[in-house]
Order: sequence, then structure tokens, then C-alpha cells
Amino acid sequence: MFIQIAQFLLGLSILIVLHEFGHFIPAKLFGTRVEKFYLFFDYKFSLIKKKIGDTVYGIGWIPLGGYVKISGMVDESMDTDGLSKEPEPWEFRAKPAWQRLIILTGGVIVNFVLAIVIYAGMMAYYGESYIESKNVKYGYTFSESMKEHGYRDGDKIVSIGGDTLDRADDVRMSLLVGLDEEVVVDRNGEMVSLTTDDALVSAIINDINDTIYPLNFRVPYIAGTIIEGSAAEASGIQIGDSIYALNGEPLLFLDQYLAEVPNYKFDTITLDYYRDGVAMSTPVYVDSTGKIGLGAEMNIPITHTIYSGMSAITAGWDKSISKLDYYLRQFKIIFSPETGAAGQIGGFKTMMQQYEEGSWNWERFWGTTAFISIMLGFLNILPIPALDGGHVVFTLIEMATGRKPSIKVLEYAQMIGFFLLLGLLVYANLNDFGVWDIFKG
Repeated sequence: MFIQIAQFLLGLSILIVLHEFGHFIPAKLFGTRVEKFYLFFDYKFSLIKKKIGDTVYGIGWIPLGGYVKISGMVDESMDTDGLSKEPEPWEFRAKPAWQRLIILTGGVIVNFVLAIVIYAGMMAYYGESYIESKNVKYGYTFSESMKEHGYRDGDKIVSIGGDTLDRADDVRMSLLVGLDEEVVVDRNGEMVSLTTDDALVSAIINDINDTIYPLNFRVPYIAGTIIEGSAAEASGIQIGDSIYALNGEPLLFLDQYLAEVPNYKFDTITLDYYRDGVAMSTPVYVDSTGKIGLGAEMNIPITHTIYSGMSAITAGWDKSISKLDYYLRQFKIIFSPETGAAGQIGGFKTMMQQYEEGSWNWERFWGTTAFISIMLGFLNILPIPALDGGHVVFTLIEMATGRKPSIKVLEYAQMIGFFLLLGLLVYANLNDFGVWDIFKG
């Protein structure tokens, strides 16, 4: 837990500091005075602070974010002293609208650029591993919930929302967030059209909450692991044996055995298999849990690619766009009440759990930090008062109309936005601990 917390705090600190630098640097370039630059919030007191020039740099004690306080700007500090006077040349409100727009969007731009840089670096250093869709030769297996909505074991997913996806991971992810999108599957050579509707998304969410994965790769039953002391070991089956029948009934795939073998608890079954092309047969006892102690090989080729130069940057860009698209589609699901996805919104605990627990995994650390950077960039640009996007909206209105909103309007908007965000923050973090479940019927 300590290592997980440390990774979360480090990742969050990097993102906050760089986001705020995105505001700070253009503000300074345009001659705008920055009064404070803080990592975390400093209500009542600071852990560390030092004034350099016109700016106080510090670390607060409340790890909920950070901020830069720019002279002449109505922000989360709600400090409007002196704003009734004529603006000074160094104040934010004295700058041209286009400069203010750059200052306001600087943090979000840094968030997205940072994600691209991190992913590009990961592509060059670690590379990426993935399964090509063409190598999922036997299709997928599906949870009972997905079968109730039309899917069948062995279906090969041809397209989702009209897009043919080359990578199996993209197929699986797109299926989970593809609300109201058409899914075309190849079912024994016949093209079947299905739709991911609210009811299916809700069922998928319930599956995941019950630790049931909605879909998996379908694979032949080739012995991959044999538990020591198990019935499988006693039967003489060896790793690499290809099992093709149970009690004389032809069954080719692992999922068929997982469904059928538990029906023979406390009984002995006969497994037929091939070893080096030779057909063999053996009796195997099924224990009280419905298992025989025999695992299977995935037997699906995994492609690993390491990029260099411009190809790494392009791959980093593509990865960032893919993650942003995935996050946007999640939002669509959240705002569809019938899916129940709003109940899955998490706060800081959920974010922290994305990092590795028990050991420091740098690859996962950077990948998680890059995704959170995209997430924070998107959330910050939403047109909500108190967020960067809210300030941007007022600036764009001013640029379109030629009229500045009054300080009172900005102040009230900031207060409304602050309380909206506070409410969402409380909701999400209580959701992390299942508090709202108490009130469910």
C-alpha cells in the first residue's frame, strides 16, 4: 500500500506541477504577474514556501491539486481585492483576450503534450505488446450476460461502430465502451449485427464488479500447466497434449471443458487427446470443486514492437488519441442513467489503485501517469466555471461580443463552479468506499 501511495503522489505531483507551469510560463512571457505557484493547497498554512521575485513558490498540505495565483484574475482563491480599480499593466485582466486565452489553455495543452511525450518514450524504451485481431482465430467466449444480449461463444468481432480494429485489445475495449454502436460478428461464416445498448452496458458493469470478464479469447484446450498432486498429474497427461474429447464427445475449446467438467464432481471422466500426433485416452477424476488441475496454454501469438525516432512519436500520438477516445466514450456511458455507470465514478482511491501495489513498476507508473494526464486535461477543459474551460468560455464570449463580463458575474460563476466540483469530489470519493451503497434498496 505504501508503494502504491508513493507512486500516486509522485505521479499526481508531476502532473500538477507541469499543468501549472503551462499557465505560469505564458503568463510570465506576456508580462503578467504571478503571485503564487503551489503544489497542493495551502489553506491556513504551507509546508514549504519561498518568495522569489514577485512569486511565492510553495507546497501546501492538502493534496487535492495545485494552483497558480495570477494577478487580476478571479480564480479559486476568490480574492477580488483591488479588482474594482483600473487594471494595472501587469494584471491578467489588462492583457489582450488572445493572450489570456493562451494563459488559460496552457495547462491543458501541457497535459496532452505530456501524455504524448510519455507514451512516445515508452514506445521507444519498452515498446508495446499486443495481439493482432487476425490471430484470434477461434473468436471469443462471452459471459452469460453477453450471451443474453445475443453473443455466442466463438463469435469473431468484425467491426464496431463501422470500424475494423486491427488489435484485439482495441476490439475488447471498444466493445465495452461502444454504447449504441453496431457490432458486426462473424458467426460460422454468417454476418450477424448486434447493438451495445444501455442494458448490455449495465450487465457488463455488473459482470466486472463481480470479477467476471465479459469476453475472453477462445482457445483450444492444450495442456499448459499441471498442478502438482492433481488428478491431471496422476492421469499421465503432459504439457502440450491437445485435448479434443470428453467421454467420447468431441469438444475442441477450453471454454467447453470449463462449462462441462464441473458437471462430473466426484466422478471420473475420460479425456481423449493428441500427443505428437498420436491419439491417446485417459481417465481423470473430477474433485469436489469440479476441477481436474489442468490449465491451458493461451496459444495466441503476441506481437512486440519497439519504435524509434519519428515512429515512436507517431506511436505515442496514436496511443494518446486512442486513450482520449476511450475516455470520451466512457463519458457517454456515464451520462446515460440506464447503464448505472455513474455509480462507478471513483475518486482518489480509484486513481491510486491504477498504480502497481507491492512493487514499483516503472512501465505501469508512466503508463498510468500518462492516462491520468489525458483525463485531467479533458476534465479541466470542460466548460464548467472554476475550471480552465469555464474561464475559456467567458474569454471566447468576450472575443465574440467585444464585451468583458463583470467581476461580479465571474465571481458568482466561480462560486457556482466551485460548489459543483466540490459536490462531485465528495460524491466520487465516497463512492470509492461504497458509502452510497448503504442508501440503495
